[in-house]
Amino acid sequence: MANELNGKRIAFLTAPEGVEQIELTTPWERLEQAGADLELVSFDTDRVQMFEHLEPADTRAVDRPLEQANPDDYDGLVLPGGVANADRARMNEQAVAFVRSFFERGAPVAAICHAPWMLIEAGIVQGRTLTSFPSLRTDLRNAGATWIDEEVVVDGELVTSRKPDDLDAFCARAIDAFAGTRAPGIWRSA
Repeated sequence: MANELNGKRIAFLTAPEGVEQIELTTPWERLEQAGADLELVSFDTDRVQMFEHLEPADTRAVDRPLEQANPDDYDGLVLPGGVANADRARMNEQAVAFVRSFFERGAPVAAICHAPWMLIEAGIVQGRTLTSFPSLRTDLRNAGATWIDEEVVVDGELVTSRKPDDLDAFCARAIDAFAGTRAPGIWRSA
């Protein structure tokens, strides 16, 4: 696994605050161990305030402001969860356009927990099968997605998971997607 992602540039997009710490740090560590070059992208800040559920946790420096980030410079995108993170990010038109551009060119995207709210806002869930934190089920169905309760679901270039308990499966499938080693189709669980 140490070299699967050598040469791959992956962006992590978050709002300035509210990102679930473990949903940012665990995928970051796993993708870094797999050899990826990672950048934290955000807007309106130079540091992201992470949370452990509803409590402020650590901060992390932003590597590139969203207004300076070109989605074509990245091989893939990770959208960590967190209720406030996902809600605030989906209200930023530039962030929505950034996410949509990955789908327009068929680049892999991995989204966990509440992050699929951003996918709804980007208009890319219609006809897709995915999972999320259970409270988003109705929102996703109303947007035209098929929602299933699985630890990880892969639909083409899109990898989704429900919650921090699913991080092992989420990270493994995200690495597969970014490495291009997963066959096309819909895959459930690890």
